[in-house]
Amino acid sequence: MARLVIVSNRVPIPKSRGATAGGLAVALRDLLTPGSVWFGWSGRLTAEPAVQPSLVEARGVTYATVDLTPEAHRSFYVGFANGALWPLLHFRLGLMHFHRDDYEGYLAVNQTFAASLEPVLQPDDTVWVHDYHLIPFGRMLRARGFHGPIGFFLHVPFVPPSMLEAMPVARELVADLCAYDLVGFQTEEHARDFRDCAHRMLGAVVDGEWVRLNGRRMRAFADPIGIDAEAFAQEAARAASDKLVRRVAESMVGRALIIGVDRMDYSKGLPQRFEAFGQLLEKHPEHRRKIHYLQICPRSREEVDEYRRLRIDLDRLAGRINGKFSEFDWTPLRYSARAAPRTTLAGLYRLGRIGVVTPLRDGMNLVAKEFVAAQSDEDPGVLVLSRFAGAAHELTEALIVNPFDPDAIADAMHLALTMPIGERKERHAALKAKVFRTTAQLYCRRFLDALAAPPLVRAAA
Repeated sequence: MARLVIVSNRVPIPKSRGATAGGLAVALRDLLTPGSVWFGWSGRLTAEPAVQPSLVEARGVTYATVDLTPEAHRSFYVGFANGALWPLLHFRLGLMHFHRDDYEGYLAVNQTFAASLEPVLQPDDTVWVHDYHLIPFGRMLRARGFHGPIGFFLHVPFVPPSMLEAMPVARELVADLCAYDLVGFQTEEHARDFRDCAHRMLGAVVDGEWVRLNGRRMRAFADPIGIDAEAFAQEAARAASDKLVRRVAESMVGRALIIGVDRMDYSKGLPQRFEAFGQLLEKHPEHRRKIHYLQICPRSREEVDEYRRLRIDLDRLAGRINGKFSEFDWTPLRYSARAAPRTTLAGLYRLGRIGVVTPLRDGMNLVAKEFVAAQSDEDPGVLVLSRFAGAAHELTEALIVNPFDPDAIADAMHLALTMPIGERKERHAALKAKVFRTTAQLYCRRFLDALAAPPLVRAAA
């Protein structure tokens, strides 16, 4: 019987210590039926990793993991994936640090993954690989003799040829993506940029969504990821009894809540957002004492210098805003670098009069969809959304802003705070219909149906 094998950098083994249900795990939840396999890094660093993957079975799903050495992790994850690829794919060339040794380490870890998974595979398996950590994986797995369908989904943005060419190994990366049978992107813009790169850098022939290179065809298409909107809406409604949500609600004492939830990452536009909030209080003093801004931004990748500097900048900005505008019984900006449980976040979204989602560049950004799903129909909040988030292509009824312009964000916050209830309801109804239509289940079904559809011309053995 054919199995689905999911491959990602990290594997969310249920009930493991410290494990959380991240966005990918939530999106793929319906696919994790008995017999399926999820393969990737265990999260452990060891001096001598075992060649064979460690297998754990939970509710009929096999979780197969491998360890890495500290040196391999540094070059693969810190060095190339997050020191070079992440900034490049988020249009931040000035932060891209390319080192040939890191790229070699990136290839070596992908080779290790392919060598470890190949003995576990069955001939009729379908393999679905996720995200920028594993771009060469499909080619390497194919070279080991696997002939089944292999698909890849890029959760982050893609860039046009003029920007990708700054990466010294750009041609190799594009060729590796062309080795998959199907590559999915969050938006048609990202898919088109990839096809343009394949044509310009490799001389590939592009016909609509199809790319022909070296005698084989692959497809590059847009498949926007979604959420389980119905379940999240129910969770938000139930979360009123959550202790933290109750405490936050009580502390508001009738004030409106502006909420932002992001990883602490330079792509999220957090400094500009903090500046915008300060501008709002400066330009519209009528909102002082009537609003609170709560920013939740759990720390991440603290081994990367840019992330440590970002936290220093946010600490400074938060201190400056609170020092200038706070009063004895009112602190305008609350800023937490600790993660919150999913149920708590759902309840906090529901409290929000404004959801601020202003990344400088993002593949999709599911926080925007979660905020919409969490709102009540009777008194909905307003979504302020970056034009450079993939979600902006769908959620056009949000207040769309340029995230590089704090004044524009401040103006959108003011508009949201003064928006009549009738307009809020109208915008929310349109947004809700879209979020409930483009779900995680639809995202998975579209990708797997496309991967199974003929003609899929396999690479030569």
